[in-house]
Amino acid sequence: MSHSSSDVTGSPVTLAGATFTDMKLGTGDQPHRIFLYRPPRPAPPEGWPVLYMTDGNACFATAVDAQKVQMSYPSGTNVCDGVIVAIGYPTDDAYDPFRRSWDLSPPPGRTYPPFFPDTPDVKTGGGDGFLSAIEDEVKPWVERQVPIDRSRQALFGHSFGGLFVLHALFTRPHAYRRWIAASPAIYWEDAAILATEQAFLERSHVPPGIELHLSAGQYESETRIAPFHKGRPDEAQRQARALETRTVELARTMAERWQASPGLAGVAHFEEYAGENHMSVLPVALNRAVQIAFRQET
Repeated sequence: MSHSSSDVTGSPVTLAGATFTDMKLGTGDQPHRIFLYRPPRPAPPEGWPVLYMTDGNACFATAVDAQKVQMSYPSGTNVCDGVIVAIGYPTDDAYDPFRRSWDLSPPPGRTYPPFFPDTPDVKTGGGDGFLSAIEDEVKPWVERQVPIDRSRQALFGHSFGGLFVLHALFTRPHAYRRWIAASPAIYWEDAAILATEQAFLERSHVPPGIELHLSAGQYESETRIAPFHKGRPDEAQRQARALETRTVELARTMAERWQASPGLAGVAHFEEYAGENHMSVLPVALNRAVQIAFRQET
């Protein structure tokens, strides 16, 4: 007997191997949501490689699917099994813009007008506290759930999350081995992250064996807005915004700066994704993060 779409209520879709837990971190009074994917098989003796991600609500399911598909054919993809941890918020929305503005932005931060009427001012600058919470609370919790290979940890973030990845690298370079910053907001608050980078490089404390992957979409350049924005009433404003953010140019220049630094050749790479804008780039960047974090090692 056939059923029309109006006859079928359906059942909730679950993501096999995935769970989430809401927990309060640091001194915060609101919980974060910690998404965890663990492979359905015994861990290797050294433990699983692990990919940590910001913006967990927007990123987790895409990354899990990309990992499952590719690890099923490792000889063709060079991707192995591993654990995925994504930190987000107790919401069904892709983002909590108010809370992520605080969590993912480096100090000292500033205060901005509310996103919406009758809501609080937006504050930035909480990146150090968020990073400490991940290192001191989330990581130990994850390692109580599943065996982890601490020598194979990766951190991914997009946009503000990409800026957070860079801040974490420049302040705690031993925390992860692979650092993946997609469309990082390097321009943010007068590009203050560049001074943090300069101080980091001058200290010459770059751990051996680390990898920095920077990326951006083709239509995040100062010279190329998306074709569908051309001819629209806001084209001039979007072009002005592109000249301010310069995501492609700033990320590429950072990679080139690392390549030219003594002893850092081959550590940093930049990749531009054809045909992508700031938001459409996310699934592409997540797929690449999976390939980097779970690259098979001989």
